Amino acid sequence: MDLKPTAAEQAFRSELRAWLKQNQPEKWNVSARAGETDPEYWAYLRTWQKTLFDGGWAGISWPKEYGGRGASVIEQSIFIEELAIAEAPMRVGVIGEAIVGPTIMALGRADQKERFLPRILSGEHIWCQGFSEPNAGSDVAAAATKAVRDGDQFVVSGQKIWTSFARLADWNLLLVRTDGTGPKHRGLTMLLVDMKSEGISVKPLRQMSGDSGFNEVFFSEARVPADNVLGEVNDGWKVAIASLMNERANLGAGTYIAFKRTLDALVKQTRTLKKNGQPLSQDPEVRQKIAQAALELEIFRLNTSRALSKMSKSAVPGPEGSILKIFWSEMNQRFNRSAMEILGERALLDDFDDGHWSYGYLRTRGNTIEAGTTEVQRNIVAQRVLGLPRSYKST
Repeated sequence: MDLKPTAAEQAFRSELRAWLKQNQPEKWNVSARAGETDPEYWAYLRTWQKTLFDGGWAGISWPKEYGGRGASVIEQSIFIEELAIAEAPMRVGVIGEAIVGPTIMALGRADQKERFLPRILSGEHIWCQGFSEPNAGSDVAAAATKAVRDGDQFVVSGQKIWTSFARLADWNLLLVRTDGTGPKHRGLTMLLVDMKSEGISVKPLRQMSGDSGFNEVFFSEARVPADNVLGEVNDGWKVAIASLMNERANLGAGTYIAFKRTLDALVKQTRTLKKNGQPLSQDPEVRQKIAQAALELEIFRLNTSRALSKMSKSAVPGPEGSILKIFWSEMNQRFNRSAMEILGERALLDDFDDGHWSYGYLRTRGNTIEAGTTEVQRNIVAQRVLGLPRSYKST
């Protein structure tokens, strides 16, 4: 594994860094808890998505024939890393760019590519992903939202949950049940659904952290054109797997920068805050906890580099995404718990560091659930990495 950047990769980083310096908007001064309900904030994010597109920085990994740059895996990593370093705004088009677009490229018809791909890049279409359900979160194949064929349309009824960007989204990559008679994996179909269709309603989910980034989406006999089937009817599991592989390959890139920034902030606090007249940084137990966090963060960085090296050779997302997902989600929970222990009761206050530590601690509880639970990820690693047999309940 050679981690030394090539001249071309260095030039790519320099070009992006210079562009960000000239085009990045002023930071939106709003907390994570309040921003989710602020329509002006969403307009700000849409404008940023359009700015990225106008600058040629939207969908950089897409093939040039579809409007991308054909960026390598390493260049994609550099792109996300530089955005994190610059503390650039969130990309609201990320689901369309990283998950929906590549899936349409791989399995969509020519007319679907022509219709949807340019609008994903431009930010005209913001996408959400309708997979999880109240009784089928981690078990995606158990989806029960029904789609019944009625002429040249499907009539959709059911509910999705934990849907990011649903309040903002124009379109939904929706997994539905079209056949309930056979094995659950074989009766699924993937639909491209206009979120403005009659019969669709969205309800924000307020979490214990105070924000409402996730949503419930309800379908009450919503009608979807049959032409909006992605792939084949009753073969939606194939499409779902393709999209999930893209999701887990893209999650985690750039998270090292965010974690490192938070660790540095904690170290800074320990040098100024005191206990028994001495800076917290002089407490042996505090030093041990920070050392453990720094050690785990370095392990995460090296594992990320190893995964990138492997993907740069195959260009195909693999089970290494599950390994990284398990590690960073559990590591982040451990770190935030340690931060709360180090900072003490002050960390519970909203007026201490703008509530950063209390919010971070509460928010991390969802890390081992979102994007595939830790239990599911461990099964993937066991079966596809270690080659272990499936386990079955005895009857």
